[in-house]
Amino acid sequence: MIIPFVNSDLREISTSTLAYIGDAVYELYARCHVASHCSTKSGLMHKMTIKYVSATAQAKAVRELQNDLTAAELSYYKRGRNSNPGSMAKNASPEDYRCATGFEALIGYLFLDNKSERMEFLLAKVFSVLDEEEWNWNEVLPEEFGAE
Repeated sequence: MIIPFVNSDLREISTSTLAYIGDAVYELYARCHVASHCSTKSGLMHKMTIKYVSATAQAKAVRELQNDLTAAELSYYKRGRNSNPGSMAKNASPEDYRCATGFEALIGYLFLDNKSERMEFLLAKVFSVLDEEEWNWNEVLPEEFGAE
């Protein structure tokens, strides 16, 4: 895979670009995580994925990860968290939205720096934390997610 920013100094890439890339990467991993646990209608899987990709869920996840981050990772997270986003989430507090933006910037940094092993380690921790909160995969009932 050719990643256009790999030869760049990632410190020079804007926080919004890191978060933009991180958002896409994280959503793909969240979709794969859901699909690996339950194969059902795409609409239902989408509703389940939202439980992982919401700003509130991302903020919770990154708060759990903070003590596990390296100095460089923490720096990218803080850059994203402290950035001035152009908009705010409708369904999240401003604090959670900023934390989620920091989380996405962190994931964007790890992805663009080809640190896939480290990124996948952290994402596994994220999914573990969120799975404990959201559901036991063996007990998921479709009616919980609006299925008919």
